[in-house]
Amino acid sequence: MRILHVLNDCRKIGNGIINVAVDLVCTQSQAGLTVAVASRGGEYEALMKQYRVQHFYLDQRRNPIQIFKAILNFRRIIEQFKPDVVHVHMMTGAVIAYVCKFEGKGYALVSTLHNEYARASILMGLADRLIAVSLPVAESISRRRVPQQKIRVVSNGTIGTPRQPALSETEPMPLKRPAITTVAGMFYRKGIAELIEAFVQIADANPDAHLYLVGDGADRAVFERQAAIAFCADRIHFEGFQPEPQRYLLSTDIFVLASSREPFGLVLSEAREAGCAIVASEVDGTPEALEGGKAGLLVPPKDVSALSMALSSLLNSPTQLECWKQAAQKNLEWLKIDRVHQETLAVYKDATTQRFGSGHQRPDSSSMRLEEE
Repeated sequence: MRILHVLNDCRKIGNGIINVAVDLVCTQSQAGLTVAVASRGGEYEALMKQYRVQHFYLDQRRNPIQIFKAILNFRRIIEQFKPDVVHVHMMTGAVIAYVCKFEGKGYALVSTLHNEYARASILMGLADRLIAVSLPVAESISRRRVPQQKIRVVSNGTIGTPRQPALSETEPMPLKRPAITTVAGMFYRKGIAELIEAFVQIADANPDAHLYLVGDGADRAVFERQAAIAFCADRIHFEGFQPEPQRYLLSTDIFVLASSREPFGLVLSEAREAGCAIVASEVDGTPEALEGGKAGLLVPPKDVSALSMALSSLLNSPTQLECWKQAAQKNLEWLKIDRVHQETLAVYKDATTQRFGSGHQRPDSSSMRLEEE
């Protein structure tokens, strides 16, 4: 099977969509599939090259002239690589691949919907099969009239990622303990403001506790101003983007993901593997990632009081804290990238069987025009 993944870029900046795709393409190639990526490029090109993943340059920036050029370039990529499956991860790529599909290029089109709350995410439903990264994402896009027969759920999982060294080979970051950490983009929807406020509420009663905010983003300056006026400002640390966040997680006592929207946070599987006690918002795919609350404490989103109470309960009870650390590390098998690979491969087979028919070889797009469904 020949698979072409389409991304905006493959930069190493902590973008969850890119991380999911890079994990998948490297694992697919390692499993013996022929894999390529079309994007504007980035730091992960070097890693993909190590895994024998071919890279094609494709600029999909959203202006009419550039989109027209991207369609022409995508046609050339298809003619050269001749994929059985085109797997798109972002909306512009979905549209380009959908347009070219009607020219008899002879591929099945699969999309992964990472953020269904984006207004234009409905465009991912142009694919023959749409992969939702959690059951709530699947239910949400189905309500937006994407046919249910197109939708498949493949939950995220990052354990065993080729992007990072194994935890056994990772040196923990020396943090001041007890350490409360989040690894997230510095955006309002990630609940950073609520987390800072909750920390301020419990800081007086827990004078040794420190808060570490790992990540970057457009709203960081606002959060820095919020933290600067707190009496405990010297215990709130903005660490910026970190290429190896596992170093922080290995030294963290309580990991927090306070998002108001979260399709399926990759960092939850990373925090579980590292053995952090976890507190997270009960929203979207987060309960699924924490197995309904068995692997972490769930609190209502945007509820500072509930968040501060959860933090206090863990900080004030070493026994409870240790119990939740152990709970996070149970039943991790399903969060491995190998499971994601196998389930994604099943979607590809489903899509190609529908498109080309059971028991038939994929037609050569250079000599045969495929009849559209």
